[in-house]
Amino acid sequence: MNAHAEIQRELEESAAVKKLTASHLSDVIAKAAEIIIASYQNGGKLLLCGNGGSAADAQHIAGELVGRFLKERKALSAIALTTDTSILTALANDYNVEKIFERQVEAHGKPGDVLLAISTSGNSSNVMRAVEAAKASNIKTLGLLGKGGGKMKGVCDIEVIVPSDNTRRIQEAHITIGHIICGLVEKTLFG
Repeated sequence: MNAHAEIQRELEESAAVKKLTASHLSDVIAKAAEIIIASYQNGGKLLLCGNGGSAADAQHIAGELVGRFLKERKALSAIALTTDTSILTALANDYNVEKIFERQVEAHGKPGDVLLAISTSGNSSNVMRAVEAAKASNIKTLGLLGKGGGKMKGVCDIEVIVPSDNTRRIQEAHITIGHIICGLVEKTLFG
């Protein structure tokens, strides 16, 4: 195996997905940021969920908003529903894994909040249930998806569907999109 050739191929493949994302999804990413900004301007918060790497992305994005992204500023309310092991394990044990995000949306969400649902396949049933709970509570829903959107396509208020079927490339684009949204939120709210 030629490591240099493999590295070059991987980086070029990642860049190609991001170029497609830039050319096809800039408007929808801007709309997603606008919904989050409007929620913050009206006293709302951002809830985030996902499984596996998407759970890590949810936590990463929440951390950028609660902490800081590019500048010192007031903290923004963002809750990754992926982090409380006592809640997650109790819900999985007492109900099933399908309800781990849904119940937390019911507990923490209120009208005017936003749910950012992350799923590379668009087929995560527990993420889908969180979206359904959010919609029932008048919470705006944003889907950060891949693989054509899967079963979640057409369900969220705004869907950012990365044009790839490769999970690694989708995840790489998702965190880039998350960073872009954090930057837009911060610049708009704090100058």
